[in-house]
Amino acid sequence: MDDTEQAVARRRLIERLRRRTDVSDRTLAALESVPRHEFVPDRLRSAAYADRPLPIGHDQTISAPHMVAIMTDLLDVDEGDRVLEIGTGCGYHAAVVSEVVGPETVYSVEYVPELAADARRRFDRLGYDVSVHVGDGREGLPSEAPFDATYLTCAAADGVPDPLLADTCVGGRIVAPIGGGRSQRLVRLTVREGGDVDREDHGGVRFVPLQ
Repeated sequence: MDDTEQAVARRRLIERLRRRTDVSDRTLAALESVPRHEFVPDRLRSAAYADRPLPIGHDQTISAPHMVAIMTDLLDVDEGDRVLEIGTGCGYHAAVVSEVVGPETVYSVEYVPELAADARRRFDRLGYDVSVHVGDGREGLPSEAPFDATYLTCAAADGVPDPLLADTCVGGRIVAPIGGGRSQRLVRLTVREGGDVDREDHGGVRFVPLQ
């Protein structure tokens, strides 16, 4: 498909999500602004606007658009908020969040150096000012903390690691798939004084594990 056809497919995807989800118009506008076909392997571009995950190599996937939309909505961020992402992957989710909060506010940690390098090049080419760091996502990014919100694009089997809680402001949100195998749940934590958290459950999900 050429760029015009991809734009039509993207608008149709947004229309389907608007009918089938309770996602906000602001989040849907962010998804519509991001060319998902630029974030998938060339051989899968014809499927870029199908609402499903797609493989991106290194045993990783690009999340389904509806899941990116739901998680972005749950972050409840505004323009200028600083956001930490654990698991850059191809960069699609970070690009969507960047459309909401603006440039120089999204920081992402990726375990696989090759994916991180590809994401940096993609962000540069497409004009997204997202800061990508190579490292162990379990350790967070203390050099850039604190963050107004944090999210994981991979499942933490034993719960959100303590460094991510420490990197998130009091009152900030953490959105993450928690659990292993078929027992993963999408949760939103709100950080409170003294390290306490409020927890909300948002249903069963399937994500690749946090490495």
